[in-house]
Amino acid sequence: MTHYISSERLTIGQVKQIIDNKMDIALSDDAKQRIEKCRNYLNNKMETQKEPIYGVTTGFGSLCNISISKEQLSQLQKNLVMSHACGVGDEVPQEIVKLMLLLKVQNFSFGYSGVQLQTAQRLVDCFNLDILPVVYQQGSLGASGDLCPLANLMLPSVLGMGDVYYKGVRTDVSKVYAELGWQPITLQSKEGLALLNGTQFMSAYGVWNILKAQRLSAQADMVLALSLDAFDGRIEPFFESLHLVRPHKGQLETAAAVRKYTEGSQIIARHKEHVQDPYSFRCAPQVHGAAKDTIRYVASVLETEINSTTDNPIVLPDEDLVISGGHFHGEPLAMVLDFLAIAVAELGSISERRCYQLIDAKRGLPSFLVAKPGLNSGFMIPQYAAAAIVSQTKQYCTPASVDSIPSSQNQEDLVSMGANAATKCYKVMENVERVLAIELFNAAQALDFRHQEGLKSSPFIEQLVADYRKVVNFIDIDEIMYRHIHASVKFLQEMKNV
Repeated sequence: MTHYISSERLTIGQVKQIIDNKMDIALSDDAKQRIEKCRNYLNNKMETQKEPIYGVTTGFGSLCNISISKEQLSQLQKNLVMSHACGVGDEVPQEIVKLMLLLKVQNFSFGYSGVQLQTAQRLVDCFNLDILPVVYQQGSLGASGDLCPLANLMLPSVLGMGDVYYKGVRTDVSKVYAELGWQPITLQSKEGLALLNGTQFMSAYGVWNILKAQRLSAQADMVLALSLDAFDGRIEPFFESLHLVRPHKGQLETAAAVRKYTEGSQIIARHKEHVQDPYSFRCAPQVHGAAKDTIRYVASVLETEINSTTDNPIVLPDEDLVISGGHFHGEPLAMVLDFLAIAVAELGSISERRCYQLIDAKRGLPSFLVAKPGLNSGFMIPQYAAAAIVSQTKQYCTPASVDSIPSSQNQEDLVSMGANAATKCYKVMENVERVLAIELFNAAQALDFRHQEGLKSSPFIEQLVADYRKVVNFIDIDEIMYRHIHASVKFLQEMKNV
């Protein structure tokens, strides 16, 4: 299957389909015409305009007042890519590198960047052949676009320098070029700037984070329903009539999900001696729901971003304008990625509290969820691990977007730090997945003790636990626990229809 890149709106759902189904991409005829029209206009503009054009006939950043001769324009763009490829730190995951390629092609398809058609096509070919450049997580201020990581992305893709992953192996890209018969592309005016100016590092991380957040939000509701029943919790706090008097959309959705997942449960239906449940159960619709509403809002911002031209200067052929502006600035993404991290972190925080409630010898459940506590520590330390992860996650939620360190001789005097917001948000997603896996581990154990009372949960929950028991067994006496926790994480990652 092939997805045709065009000026039509690209949704996050479509991105998921492209990645999940391993679809190829191709430039539509409309996109090709837009790209060529813009490039031809820019070529003509350079012949007729005597005044300097930023990044086209001048240096970059604080060097914008230095004019470059026509003979040096190609070298200027090549130098830009080479000099800006300064990435450090851990490697960017390959699935996010692939998203960066996709989103950069989408950016070029609107026809406001002035790149050559062959340049855009080279990125399409790299995407389809899984030629994935080695990009590093640190180096971008998220302000003049993601200059540093995008330079590391483009150095191998377009110039044939640096390292890539190809056929699953890290290798010098020159070997790949030789195998495919490729030649480096000779960059024309503005192209290097168009390749590096843009928010595709932040956006790619953002799209991945949103897709992960949506999945974690759905799984959090499932695990909540299991924990609620295993804890012998009350269903009344999830009644629709209650939530209609405070009708936040996410809150209503969470309550409806829990009602659906617990429908038919003997445990939910039986008489309760306790009048109220702790907040981690009773207020779950409000907490999970607020996270849902935040995820929805952040997704809307990201969809606007990936359907925008974010480099600089912007070439507007129909208006006969080349305007140096600030569309590369990552502030819109920095703020919402900080917000997303906070929202998803709360799913982890409330999950850890439910883990604790389940091991606290309440409502007929044994201490630490083992039949013979004392001799056995049972689920004591999984809760410790969850608490440690939650604490670290809170530290990751310190906002990046409130910081700025001026750069480029103070020409770029307020930056977004959106790249840091994006990468730490990624870590939040990983951490919350681990906490939910530990809650699942605890809740399944607790439900098995209810089974010993002769009680059954709902068909949905019973099937969920039956599937889970294929990879993680009931803990009768102490075992090596980390293997079960790792298996629980994998179970969540491989869960279908989420």
